[in-house]
Amino acid sequence: MNLEIARAIIDFGLVVLIWMVQLLVYPSFKYFTTKNLYTWHKHYTALMAIIVLPLMSCQVIISVVTLIKNGSLTSIIHLVLVCLTWISTVLLFIPLHNRISNKTITDNTLRDLLILNWLRVIIWSIIFIISVLNLK
Repeated sequence: MNLEIARAIIDFGLVVLIWMVQLLVYPSFKYFTTKNLYTWHKHYTALMAIIVLPLMSCQVIISVVTLIKNGSLTSIIHLVLVCLTWISTVLLFIPLHNRISNKTITDNTLRDLLILNWLRVIIWSIIFIISVLNLK
C-alpha cells in the first residue's frame, strides 16, 4: 500500500467519525439527564480516545512523512489542516469535555460542542477531499 492510499484511508476514517459525532453523538447528549450524561460521558470519552487517538496520530505522522517525501503545496496544506484539528481539539474540545467530566456542564456547553464542532467537520472534510484528489 502506498502512502497516498494509507493517508486517504486514515482521513476517511476520521471524516466518517467526525460526521457521526456531529450528527449523532453530540446531539444525543441533550437527551440525557445530567447524572446520566456524566456517567455516559466518562465511558464515551475513554472509548472514543481508543479510536480517535491512534487515527489522529497516524494522520499527523503520514502527513509529515508525505510532506518530507514530496514537499508539495498540497502536502503543506494537508499538514496545516491536520495541525488545526489537533489545536482545536486541545484548545476547544478537551476543555468542553472536561466541563462535562467535572460536572460543570451548562446548556451552553452542549450548544458549544455542537456549534464549534462544525469547525472540525469542515476541516476533516477538506483534508479527506485533498487526500482523494491526490490519489495516484
